[in-house]
Amino acid sequence: MKIGYGFDLHAFGSKKPLIIGGVLIPYSTGLISHSNGDVLIHTVIDALLGALAMGDIGSFFPSSNIIYKNIDSRILLSSIWKKIKLTNYIISNIDITIITESPKMASYIFFMRSNLALDLNTKIDNISIKATSAKKIGAIGRKEGIACQAVVMLVKDL
Repeated sequence: MKIGYGFDLHAFGSKKPLIIGGVLIPYSTGLISHSNGDVLIHTVIDALLGALAMGDIGSFFPSSNIIYKNIDSRILLSSIWKKIKLTNYIISNIDITIITESPKMASYIFFMRSNLALDLNTKIDNISIKATSAKKIGAIGRKEGIACQAVVMLVKDL
């Protein structure tokens, strides 16, 4: 088995729509990023890559490359998953925590889990997503952005 950890953080301030876990979330501002700013997907990509010591999201999709400007992060996830499948690893489980003061995430979590299960060709029961606030502490607590953490366990496909 292999375990990977991912972390990402994006500031609010973009005119882009807010997309988390592939779900469009109505909100007054989007996240600043080169791609579509899906902080949850970026975190999962880094966790997957970390599990197999393959680097990080920036080594595969550098922000200096115009090809990735505003790209749907689910496309990036699918690309990475294709590479990981070649190593004969599959998802055992993924545990994700979204950290945001606002907007509230509870009503979107099932759809996020569904998107990840589809994109990673795994059962929805293998994907856990939780959300918490920063208790009004720091940049997240001041509603300046959203952070996300994830751990993933991969196992060899027999």
